[in-house]
Amino acid sequence: MRCSSSHVLKAIAAAAVLFLGAAGIQTAAAEKYASIVIDADTNEVLHARNADEARYPASLTKVMTLYMLFDALKAGEVSLNERLVVSRHAASQPPSNLKLRTGSTITVRDAIDALVNKSANDVAVVVAERLGGTESRFAQLMTVKAKSLGLQNTRFVNASGLPDTRQISTARDLALLAEAVLEDHADYYHYFSDLQFTWGGKTYKNHNELLGTVVGVDGIKTGYTRASGFNLMTSAKRDGRRVIAIMLGGNTAKSRNAHVEALVEAAFASLNSPEHQNDPEAQNRLAFASVATPVHPNAAAEPMLNGKRLSVLIAEGGADDEEETEVAEIRGTLDLVQEEPKPMAREEAATPKKVAEQSAPVMPAEEKPMSIAEYEARQMGLVR
Repeated sequence: MRCSSSHVLKAIAAAAVLFLGAAGIQTAAAEKYASIVIDADTNEVLHARNADEARYPASLTKVMTLYMLFDALKAGEVSLNERLVVSRHAASQPPSNLKLRTGSTITVRDAIDALVNKSANDVAVVVAERLGGTESRFAQLMTVKAKSLGLQNTRFVNASGLPDTRQISTARDLALLAEAVLEDHADYYHYFSDLQFTWGGKTYKNHNELLGTVVGVDGIKTGYTRASGFNLMTSAKRDGRRVIAIMLGGNTAKSRNAHVEALVEAAFASLNSPEHQNDPEAQNRLAFASVATPVHPNAAAEPMLNGKRLSVLIAEGGADDEEETEVAEIRGTLDLVQEEPKPMAREEAATPKKVAEQSAPVMPAEEKPMSIAEYEARQMGLVR
């Protein structure tokens, strides 16, 4: 059924203008694609491409936010039934969100589901402010914790993954994060397998479409910004063996999903081969030889709406009733494009690493970076 309401069409038209205007803007990430696959049981790297190159994590950031929340739950600092208060700053976050109102509350349990399934930016800030006082302070705590987990090339400046040139990571670091969630918070990992989440009378499907379609996949998180492309952190278990696969920089959600599925299948093919024990490197090369680098891996990632490219939706002249609320979310994503940096000179490759080095913020005196020792002391309640 077609929706003829003028405000929907106006929203689509506005999104079209923003998209076309942004089409000529090069993102900060001159290169987006990176991938890595590891055996979670032995830490063997089965496959890696650009695994240590700086990339934008987008909403994979929320896995770190959730890790911190699981830490707090484990320590008894919060409970699943605690109601978290929504601040004005949290309520102002752009889509994807739950449209939380200032002064309202959400339970910790619902916050987890909202971050996993809806990837709600407003909820990420609610959690950040509860655990860190402010989102910026929480981001510092995230970065310190990341370093302690071995994520040496990761920096967080927000809790959601919304575009910021200073927020960078690598495929290898994100694989380590996935492994840390599995090892340190196995009791909470089941949340990443949820297929849907209901809030305010509306049901939201998990964005991770490999759940329930690829054998063994039980998590964990998708991500997208125009600068990052389509990202996916995946874990799968078959016959008692678990692999972790990370892909960053997909051109579309569909191509990203297909690529990660191919990575997972190649991983298990290699691990289950009798030749793997004799010569694992050779077997890995053989298994992953058929997994080609994505076509045009660094092309601009066009926003999608229910499986359709935005340009196609616009050409068709409207949206279905069910799509009405999502049009605004696409518009919000495109609005954020305007906040991304202008292109650098051709001779200055605009990689996330270079942009981050050139735009490193000056911390206010009261927000000096926290050391690992101070963080651990705070976690144990020795200092405040």
